[in-house]
Amino acid sequence: MRVSFKSFCIFLSFLFTFLLFLAIASLFLVPHPSEILSALKTEEMIYSLKLSILTSSISTFLVMLLSIPIGYALSRHSFPGKSIVKSILDLPMAFPELVLGLALLLLFGQSFIGRSLESFGIKIVFTKLGIVVAQFFTALPYAVRVIYSTFEEINPRYELVSRSLGYGELGTFFNVSLPLAKNGLFASTIITFARCMGAFGAVLILAGGSYMNTEILPITLYLNISYGNLGMAITSGILLIVISFIAILVFEKFEGNKR
Repeated sequence: MRVSFKSFCIFLSFLFTFLLFLAIASLFLVPHPSEILSALKTEEMIYSLKLSILTSSISTFLVMLLSIPIGYALSRHSFPGKSIVKSILDLPMAFPELVLGLALLLLFGQSFIGRSLESFGIKIVFTKLGIVVAQFFTALPYAVRVIYSTFEEINPRYELVSRSLGYGELGTFFNVSLPLAKNGLFASTIITFARCMGAFGAVLILAGGSYMNTEILPITLYLNISYGNLGMAITSGILLIVISFIAILVFEKFEGNKR
């Protein structure tokens, strides 16, 4: 019996979706519910959750603040070195987070920039500020890519019409370009926040994985796996999945309302 290529592709889709579902479901099914509830009430988990949400919120705000003008510039303007800028911005998506963390550690720890910041009392390495910096550099390339694609899909004629009617460049950007890009900006914000929440390698190298200091949820998972405390590690993973699911749910709800 010959199987069509269409059926084969559909089978693979269901197979790997099922395996992924089983992997995620195992986090909820393996531990006893009382073990999860007990871990959720610990001081370490509460601290980790609060710090994760706080740093991710700050990082997301800073990423969006910078990625919007960068994405707009790459989409609308031609300038010398544009291809180089795009390539360098995409680099962190291509190599491991640990490499990015090492690069940031050298930049803010051993270089002129790091020493200059410390002379002003700004310490980044192995501090909570280092968490924000690591999350920022981890999430920025993804936000820029989404925002760039969003502006690319907007017809520049709308902006030209706005300019011809008397709006300046800045007025056109705020009154025409941004409103037209709001769906993409919202999607980028959700993706950025989820990426910040899940940042691990860069945070571990730059901010360190110190207990109840620079301990965000991925670090909590890592530390407790190292200690052999599976209950705390699994609970950290569950929280990360739940937060990601809520972010996706909000995004889908927003998109559904728009349609």
